[in-house]
Amino acid sequence: MATRRKYGKKAQKTVESAMRRRKRGTLKSGRSGRKVKSRKQAIAIGLSEAREKGAKVPPRKGRRSATRRKKK
Repeated sequence: MATRRKYGKKAQKTVESAMRRRKRGTLKSGRSGRKVKSRKQAIAIGLSEAREKGAKVPPRKGRRSATRRKKK
């Protein structure tokens, strides 16, 4: 029995791109704009960018949806 993919091809390409930018030293973190040195942080940034582009990526864990916050 084959299992479904959690991440799409587009997500994979976006993460690869983020990893390359980290190696070149051009990947910057969000608010502070500092250079990213951590491999894990680079992957997280890549997945976040993939989500923005509409790629198949599972939602972040431990995060409430924006619609639920707006209702309060």
